[in-house]
Amino acid sequence: MGTAIGLLIPLLGTMLGAAFVFFMKKDMSPRLQKSLLGFASGVMIAASVWSLLIPAIEMRSGSDGWAVFPAAIGFLAGVGFLLLLDELTPHLHLGTEKPEGPRSKLSRTAMLALAVTLHNLPEGMAVGVVFAAASQGAESVSLASAVAVSLGIAIQNIPEGAIISMPMCAEGNSKAKSFLIGSLSGIVEPLGGLLVVLLAAWLTPILPYMLAFAAGAMCYVVVEELIPEASSGEHSNLSTIGFAIGFVLMMVLDVVMG
Repeated sequence: MGTAIGLLIPLLGTMLGAAFVFFMKKDMSPRLQKSLLGFASGVMIAASVWSLLIPAIEMRSGSDGWAVFPAAIGFLAGVGFLLLLDELTPHLHLGTEKPEGPRSKLSRTAMLALAVTLHNLPEGMAVGVVFAAASQGAESVSLASAVAVSLGIAIQNIPEGAIISMPMCAEGNSKAKSFLIGSLSGIVEPLGGLLVVLLAAWLTPILPYMLAFAAGAMCYVVVEELIPEASSGEHSNLSTIGFAIGFVLMMVLDVVMG
């Protein structure tokens, strides 16, 4: 039951953020959007380092200098996996007009939703793999630290949900439809996390690789999407401040609860 709740917490964060569309009458200001993008970036980078990469290395602590190699291999595999999905899936990023990936007849709204789904997939994998590691009794990953990752992802999903639903509404979609699309964009997180947990018994020998894989996938999203969006144009200093706050918040959650 605890694992199920942990997997659902990030989705609740996305839904709460998407609900902002009902309460905010105007478009989200560029300053607020950049601050939130920076915040999300900080949380994801801190979770990648403190909750995924360091535990992956500690799992092989008896291997001396070789302990880092599973983490290195898994990290690069995670980056490569997201890069491949990025190339094979038609999608459209917020604030852009030109779709990425193969040509498609999908609507603009559908391609925006696909972009967000690609973004959320590694977050769901990250939550799932830490709960899988905790359930298998890994010394470097406790149940409390798994909950910390889930809470951290949920917190950064709140601004993400708002960043998705409000531009959807500004493009002419109803508030209800914008909320629904924003909420459904996060459904891939508990689904991806559940799949990893169900396969935990088979994944035990490669848990260090899986932890690092999730870290690489999340870092790809940050470097490829969030930071460029947060740093473009004016007020980029706000995204830097948001990044620092998000990083410190996730770091404190992991250390205090871990």
